[in-house]
Amino acid sequence: MALIPDALSGVALLPRALRLLARRPRLLGLGLLPPLITTVVLGALLVLLLMNQEALVGLVTGFADDWSPGAAQALRWVVAAALVVGAVAVWILTFSALTLAIGSPLYDRIAEQTEELAGSPPEPVEEPLRVSVTRSVRQSLGLVALSLLLAVPLFLLTLIPVAGTVLGPVASACVGGWMVTTELVSGALERRGRTSLRERWALMRGQRARVLGFGVPVFLLLALPLVAIFVFPVAAAGGTLLARELVGEGQRRDTVDAR
Repeated sequence: MALIPDALSGVALLPRALRLLARRPRLLGLGLLPPLITTVVLGALLVLLLMNQEALVGLVTGFADDWSPGAAQALRWVVAAALVVGAVAVWILTFSALTLAIGSPLYDRIAEQTEELAGSPPEPVEEPLRVSVTRSVRQSLGLVALSLLLAVPLFLLTLIPVAGTVLGPVASACVGGWMVTTELVSGALERRGRTSLRERWALMRGQRARVLGFGVPVFLLLALPLVAIFVFPVAAAGGTLLARELVGEGQRRDTVDAR
């Protein structure tokens, strides 16, 4: 069965990307600055949300005030956990979109270097900067909005007795990993003329196991604020490697692996 090997090959993209970027340490160091800025800004917002978590939970579960104390408290615990899971999922996607926007020139350079080290970089598609920026902003906002919508069924999933405590986090990691990967492969696919979300998702659906093998670990690592600062430049390079595999260029091994 190819699912497990494909998933493992997706997981292996992160260490491959790290080996590539290790050959460009200055670029790797500069790539840490945008996620550092984003972490400070979004981290403050996340802390503010968590500080007001009790009030938000009380607002959502007001209908349970007449329940028995034990049942009402159990519901509030579940809602609090679901709120944290949903907030973290949205935080990670927003973190990715904002970091890519802030560090666009740097990550474009990282992607170009990754392409060169991996071999046979594509010819860039010429288009006005205004067009590409407008498209990127529109798509990023769309992904964040979609994540907010998906947070509702993911929240309901956590309410399933017993099974929900496992299914909820697993489903959130898979959905979050998929969304983050959508962002991370965007630049490399746009350089190959695949500019729409529909085209991107069509390629990703063709290799779901590989995509999730890459995306889920990235999603989980980005959930750790300090770790995310160091992971993001590597994940950006890994997204470029994954994009190459999605379009059938993955059979070429990195020059760093050949030495």
